[in-house]
Amino acid sequence: MTTYGLLIFDRVEELDFVGPREIFTASSMPRGGADTAVLIAESTDPVRCDKGMRVLPDHTLDDHPPLDVLLVPGGTGARETQVHNPVVTGWIAGVAARASWVTGVCTGAALLHAAGVARGRRVATHFSYEDRLEALGGVTVVRDARYVVDGDLVTSQGVSAGIDMALWLVGRLHGRDHARQVRRYAQYEPAPPYLADEPPA
Repeated sequence: MTTYGLLIFDRVEELDFVGPREIFTASSMPRGGADTAVLIAESTDPVRCDKGMRVLPDHTLDDHPPLDVLLVPGGTGARETQVHNPVVTGWIAGVAARASWVTGVCTGAALLHAAGVARGRRVATHFSYEDRLEALGGVTVVRDARYVVDGDLVTSQGVSAGIDMALWLVGRLHGRDHARQVRRYAQYEPAPPYLADEPPA
């Protein structure tokens, strides 16, 4: 059994956590529902996401089950607000010390940096945040990879790249054939079907 904990907070980017959650829950299905993915927030209040979606947490920082995997998403709230919230950054540091894997999506890397988890590590983040993260110091920002694995830390570039990262992780946990099965279920294709440069017929 794998328990995935996905941190959420006001102004979190929706797909940063919804995309990986889809992969994690789809991964559980062929395993007989053995795995659990829970949303964790500082309080039980509804969370207003960056694009307006409202989400209800399953647990608070104080009452969640032990986590095998921690996911820290990005968004305006990650880089502008939560990096200055010692309750959240302290919680991330504590959970990261016990979890088997710590993952970050987009500017969730800023929170991982603030919590000390990303210090001295190779990380990926949203392209628009790479210079700012690098200027904080103490991390090596990788600019040409959808996701980066550094020991037990896996970080991804922005938004949709979190799905790639999540597929890699379930493949690492449960095998490549399993990850391919999950990808097929989600009908996720690495090459986007929208060809922006294709002339009209």
